[in-house]
Amino acid sequence: MSIGSLAKIKQFFGTLEDSKEKEDLYKEMLVMTLARATRADLVTDDLEVSKVQDILCATLGADVSAKDIRVAAASELYETAPIEKYLATVGPKIDADQRQAIVRALVEVFKADGRVSDSECEFFDMVASALKLTPAELAGLR
Repeated sequence: MSIGSLAKIKQFFGTLEDSKEKEDLYKEMLVMTLARATRADLVTDDLEVSKVQDILCATLGADVSAKDIRVAAASELYETAPIEKYLATVGPKIDADQRQAIVRALVEVFKADGRVSDSECEFFDMVASALKLTPAELAGLR
């Protein structure tokens, strides 16, 4: 799976015509969010990158190299618009269960190195808020 273009994210102002487009958008949001999460505390930890690889393989059936994850984490895409803006705009276009899957995966990434920093907690809060997930949804009650 190539993550270089993030084509669906770049076209996030468009409408989604079918479930295939929605699924593609979810996949790209997952990759982008998890890759960026590896740098949430300004240190790209090898254990976190490895956990992202595991999640992407299990969830998407995609073999993504550590190098590709590191490149996506530092992508110039974040210079043109913050990830929060993308998630807030694109999030409503995917299903609630897909948004919940993104934050569950985020928790796995942050716990991969055995500690969760304040900046990682802030990143998590930002993602959950941008995706407009309620506390009940975050707790898996809905």
